[in-house]
Amino acid sequence: MSGHSKWATTKHRKAAVDQARAKIFAKLIRQLEVAAREGGSDLTANATLRTMFEKARSASVPMDTIERAIKRGTGELEGVRYEAISYEGYAPSGVAIIVETLSDNRNRTGAEIRNLFTKNGGSMAEPGAVSWQFARKGQIELDRSLDEDRIMEVALDAGAEDLSDEGDRWLLTCAPGDLSAVRDALEAADMAPRSAELAMVASQTVPVTEPSEARKVLRLLEVLDDHDDVQNVWSNFDIPDEVLAGVGD
Repeated sequence: MSGHSKWATTKHRKAAVDQARAKIFAKLIRQLEVAAREGGSDLTANATLRTMFEKARSASVPMDTIERAIKRGTGELEGVRYEAISYEGYAPSGVAIIVETLSDNRNRTGAEIRNLFTKNGGSMAEPGAVSWQFARKGQIELDRSLDEDRIMEVALDAGAEDLSDEGDRWLLTCAPGDLSAVRDALEAADMAPRSAELAMVASQTVPVTEPSEARKVLRLLEVLDDHDDVQNVWSNFDIPDEVLAGVGD
């Protein structure tokens, strides 16, 4: 387990401890609005919106809040128009980072993201300098208690590409277009996923074994993720579990 998977685990643990519900809600609401604007309000026809809807419900976002977000996205209610912008850069130790944002002011967001990189030992990169090291994939997390053979039987038939053991959970990987089909097949087989989302998966990782360097990498990821406009932070670090346990608190 490395890179985005470990960072997802770390930041989810932090969110649970901090109970930062307002910030989580705000990010999910933006994602709902953009998904509705780009693909319409029909959950059946708009797979992206359906994924975001289920993610919002899992995070306990109230239904009326979700419905208003969707209506703002489709134009039924007045709202701010957000633009999807990605930034690329490097953390200490040469770790690659992709930052996905939804912004209503490109200039402001770009300047603030650059400042966060600079102040925390990183550097911004030109578009394309980092993204070639990543591929967009569907990822589905499942409880570790579920049977591996049963997961493989159901998920592979539905289009899954790989199943990996992440210690405390199973992680399925599939093509982006197969995410809904794989998730639906698992739910139909009474193996409801913990989460199902699109992710940027690194093709290669950068080992970070020194605790001081690991702390710097995680700090940069944390401050980027904490920015109001940032929706996702993807990285290719590989920090050993024993090092991560000591610096990721």
